Amino acid sequence: MTIEIKIPDIGVDAVEVIDILVKIGDSINLEQSLIVVEGDKTSMEIPSSHTGVVTKIKVKIGDQVNTNSVIMLIEKKIDQNSKKIINESNKKLCFQEKPFIIEKNIHDNFKTILQNNDLCYTTPLIRKLAREKNIDLSCIQGTGRKNRIIKEDLDKYIISKIINIDNQLDGKSCSQSYINEIANKNSVLDINIIKLNKIQVIAGRNLLNNWKNIPHVTHFDEVDVTNLDEFRKKYNLDIIEKTKRITLLSFLIKIIIKTLEYFPKFNSSISVNQETIELKKYINIGIAVDTSEGLLVPVLKNIQDKNILEISDLLSTISKKARSNKLLLSDLQNGTFTISNLGGVGSMHFTPIINSPEVAILGVSKCFIKSVWIKNSFQPRLILPLSLSYDHRVINGVEAAKFINFITKYLNDIRLLTI
Repeated sequence: MTIEIKIPDIGVDAVEVIDILVKIGDSINLEQSLIVVEGDKTSMEIPSSHTGVVTKIKVKIGDQVNTNSVIMLIEKKIDQNSKKIINESNKKLCFQEKPFIIEKNIHDNFKTILQNNDLCYTTPLIRKLAREKNIDLSCIQGTGRKNRIIKEDLDKYIISKIINIDNQLDGKSCSQSYINEIANKNSVLDINIIKLNKIQVIAGRNLLNNWKNIPHVTHFDEVDVTNLDEFRKKYNLDIIEKTKRITLLSFLIKIIIKTLEYFPKFNSSISVNQETIELKKYINIGIAVDTSEGLLVPVLKNIQDKNILEISDLLSTISKKARSNKLLLSDLQNGTFTISNLGGVGSMHFTPIINSPEVAILGVSKCFIKSVWIKNSFQPRLILPLSLSYDHRVINGVEAAKFINFITKYLNDIRLLTI
């Protein structure tokens, strides 16, 4: 008899299939996990509502499914002698990949074989953990209700593999009581597993590729912004609209625009064959924003002619969109230079990873007070740490130092922007 396996009511309209845990011909048990789906905020495993053999899989990774969507067809067959559902080609229903290879005497000391190896009673979570750790569940004696395998059983089994390599640890025999004692004190499964969301997965892959494929060099420097910050505070006190207050980052973005115009190589991208670079005539600056979904980099586009107030407004708007999850895909594309600002969090210096196909990124840390020798005395000055990572295939160390020195000159005296 053919049965359709459908998506149950999981409380959301549509979810994406991100993993398929079985294949055609597999024997599946009741409540065994079949696929993994992910929505906007969470992911979950979809269990089987019946026992049988998979005859057809009607979804693939990346498909969108809804409540009552058919994901698989299974064939039920009943053994008249035992009245139990079996798989004709393989009676063993519990999941096996690469079971631990252990000595027979360790088996004898640790467990008693299940009376019926054809069925393994446990939860989808335990099955998932067993798959991840390549454990044959038929090797574990369940101590739960109706011999169900529970978390503590899996704990003790893994502990036995760790401490029973030579059937001895520090002179102690591996008795069942000793294994129980160790397992109770050191539960190897007593952890929280947190699944990365889509943004974290995509960003992680991009960061790894960029770090592996781009020869990073980072130039560190510290800039005196005492006069600039005093001017900024005075301006913010004088304005009527408190929402129009400007931050140090707004000044920095304007200075970066000026610097990129003077050093166009930093506003470029390298060709695939790494033999030419493309100099951009426009300036699109990405700003890394920390959100509840992870780090996003919305882009301020075509801002080469914007003044500081206009930049401040754009920065405020795009940051609010990012934190309220209202960014469009177009808001995250076509950047030519990126600023990663940790000024609101802390730290001194760090190495930001270049956002390919860009060739440079500027890291900004939190300002701090430093005693500086000026004329005949030490004076407290507000210092801004900067970290410039650049692609050494395109930019050399001298050019990076000149780039930072240019920024330093304008941060020291913002009036130079009017020249």
